[in-house]
Amino acid sequence: MRGQSLTCLLSALAFGSAGAAEVSKSEPARTANRDAFVCPVTVVNEGKGGVYGNEALDVVLNPGGKFVFAPGGAGFVDRDGALGIKVGWERRKKGPLQLSGRRLDGPAGPARAYIYDYGDIGFQPIYLVFPTPGCWEITGRVADASLTFVAVVEKIGDGPGKFEGLGSGWRVSR
Repeated sequence: MRGQSLTCLLSALAFGSAGAAEVSKSEPARTANRDAFVCPVTVVNEGKGGVYGNEALDVVLNPGGKFVFAPGGAGFVDRDGALGIKVGWERRKKGPLQLSGRRLDGPAGPARAYIYDYGDIGFQPIYLVFPTPGCWEITGRVADASLTFVAVVEKIGDGPGKFEGLGSGWRVSR
């Protein structure tokens, strides 16, 4: 099940094939807001993006460890101005996925996730929502396990389109 759902997800995101990827946990990237700060982004597959995970959770990360919000691009601008994007997770342990996040390079409220539960195990798409651009540490939790990654969030111009809101069945995790 894990391989099938991740393969579908990766194909949809044009990352190629699923499987173990080469990971560099400390690929430096400067954030636009603090030139002296070097964001220790989590880079997967030599910067090409792909699956990053452990025994409990997998997440699909973008190339270069960066989420870019540009006009006409992926993601959305939420009603409060926060930047959101769909991210695929895979739960290999039973339980609801919880997400939290904090900005590493400056003050900001916590990151949040909009989650529509797809059962107790397996594929779990979410909307990951960042209050501001910057360097973000995100932690996913399921059962007694967690997975953390660091990514740069960049907004170009006005960013992508506005978010229309959540339908019924969604929950917010912070």
